[in-house]
Amino acid sequence: MQKNITVLSGDGIGPEIVREAIKVLDAVCARFHHTFRYTYVDIGGCSIDKYGVPITEEGMQQCKSADSVLLGAVGGPKWDNCPPAIRPEKALLAVRKELGLFANLRPTRLFPQLASASPLKESIVGDGIDLLIVRELTGGVYFGERRTGEENGDIVAHDDMNYSTREIRRIGRVAFETARKRRGRLASVDKANVLDTSRLWRRVMHELAQEYPDVIYSDILVDNTAMQLIKNPTQFDVLVTENMFGDILSDEASMLTGSIGMMPSASLSEGTLGMYEPIHGSAPDIAGQNLANPIGTILSAAMMLRYSFSLTEEADLIESAVNRALDLGYRTGDIFQPGCTKVGCSEMGDCITACLARI
Repeated sequence: MQKNITVLSGDGIGPEIVREAIKVLDAVCARFHHTFRYTYVDIGGCSIDKYGVPITEEGMQQCKSADSVLLGAVGGPKWDNCPPAIRPEKALLAVRKELGLFANLRPTRLFPQLASASPLKESIVGDGIDLLIVRELTGGVYFGERRTGEENGDIVAHDDMNYSTREIRRIGRVAFETARKRRGRLASVDKANVLDTSRLWRRVMHELAQEYPDVIYSDILVDNTAMQLIKNPTQFDVLVTENMFGDILSDEASMLTGSIGMMPSASLSEGTLGMYEPIHGSAPDIAGQNLANPIGTILSAAMMLRYSFSLTEEADLIESAVNRALDLGYRTGDIFQPGCTKVGCSEMGDCITACLARI
């Protein structure tokens, strides 16, 4: 198989963690005789420094023409005072919109080797946490009309949240199909007791549920979801929700595993094109020090193989290699435990690559 991958290393620790993911992808290529061609594009703060914009038109075209996109992280305090129109994060919103990446999949898995790293008691964690949040990514308040102005002598800001039946149905189908391939349970998260958008969301999801009688469906309010993720996270299989709720809940869920550095994600279009990235930020305080945890990025690369390239065996192999490296006691600083071997970012990439070769 030959595939073209656009690489958006970005800012902070982005280049370091992406480098390790590509190391693992190259090992997969060598083992299975694939060819992955990488095209590097600046995004975020580094692009602002070079070109004055968070991503250039040429860079966007490279993303559109690729078979898949691998992203590190963007942003940092250096660019906090940039005008809102060219902040580093604007590039992410633009890529999602231009590529039609409407479905964000964020798995939350607590590896058994890291059970003690979870902030939750072992009696709550049980046999482990394995849930998936499906977040709508191109609608809602993040893309609604916004304005700030004077009204009756006061300054008032407006941010509009909009959803159409088409948008809800599209993300709902992704969630139902995903639940069907997992344990067959889907909870739809909304705020239908207050918001009109949520009432429409719930109505459309109920209609879709009739088409998936094999999936156990339920509704849950977003505030209750936030509580239940702490009280009893093992009850969940797949959660689906709108953009802002998903942004908040997926970050909450990520900490159940003990470190946000472990968490991958996939942003999918209606075709096979996707963008894959860890959910943590650019961590400028540790950038360039070989301290970052690359596992979230490496697992994101595995998701790319699974969802964009349909290379299930190869994706399983990467996940098994990560599991094996943890079995052997290798830990970056964020997940370090007494009795384990502390390694840096590049060393963790080497360990996982070596484990992959031995499986």
